[in-house]
Amino acid sequence: MDADRSSRAGEDGHGIPGWWWWALASCTQFVWGTSSYRKGYAGDSRLMPFKAFAVASLFVGSAASASVAALQASGFHKVEDLIEMGTNVRTGLGIPPRAREESQSCRHSFTSVEEADGSLSFE
Repeated sequence: MDADRSSRAGEDGHGIPGWWWWALASCTQFVWGTSSYRKGYAGDSRLMPFKAFAVASLFVGSAASASVAALQASGFHKVEDLIEMGTNVRTGLGIPPRAREESQSCRHSFTSVEEADGSLSFE
């Protein structure tokens, strides 16, 4: 058991796993957002856009927290785990693996030329 898991679940392995905290956060945000939405707007009309943004942020945060909880409960803790799972799915479906490019950051190359007046032009 690695140090990160042992700190969350206790030294002897007992306790609450980390994904429960994410699920609890998701439920709390969803309930808070729902109650704020049902209550409607009360107060100064100039603050209405801020309350609308806050309620929308609660729903978006709830979805994000639920996604993290689902990934952690499924055993995905790193991006490499997801990449490996995708490779296994492609292999199981009989799809050949993807070819990796050397540079995935930018596919276009531009050449800059300095003009006589000091300005740059791109080709």
